[in-house]
Amino acid sequence: MIDIVDELNAIHRGVGKRSAPDGEKVTVLLRRSYPASAEDVWDAVTDPDRMKRWFLPVSGDLRVGGSFQLEGNAGGEILRCEPPRLLTVTFGSETSVVELRLSPDGDDTVLELDHTVPLEMAGSGAGSLYVGPGWDGALMGLGLFLRGDAPDDPVAAANSAEAQEFSRQSVHAWVAATEASGTATAAEIDAATEVSLAQFAPDIAN
Repeated sequence: MIDIVDELNAIHRGVGKRSAPDGEKVTVLLRRSYPASAEDVWDAVTDPDRMKRWFLPVSGDLRVGGSFQLEGNAGGEILRCEPPRLLTVTFGSETSVVELRLSPDGDDTVLELDHTVPLEMAGSGAGSLYVGPGWDGALMGLGLFLRGDAPDDPVAAANSAEAQEFSRQSVHAWVAATEASGTATAAEIDAATEVSLAQFAPDIAN
């Protein structure tokens, strides 16, 4: 059983816009603390044998300048890798960039995931609803794995009724974060919410 409320509340969510030399960006930020060392968390998010036990199988040339492919999901290029604190990759396209940052907090480790895409790709801050719930599920899966509660088949578990209910509530948490950010209109948020619910919780009444 997943404690959905606790798992959702464990994640901080932020949505923003920022200017860059190559154009305006939409940023999605997630932050969560784990009761493990930075070295252990780093190993869990970079070692293929451990990744497939909470996320997805990964293949490729896993070094800076190399590329990776998640089974049934996105691939990309590894831009920076500074164990055990920083990993930056492209994700799905060369202009979609995901950065993982790890920092110690006493005996715990704080993980920040920053996903940045061009404004023209996201449309508005409401684009957070297309990726945020998926990242919520990944951070939850990592937490379950680190405490020894990961399911035998994480891909199958992600499609379960319980996981879809988590995703349904996650979508609404991202709606609140987007509304608070002021980066999208109500109409943009409503449209993105409909698409996101159909993607992440297709079998749940929304």
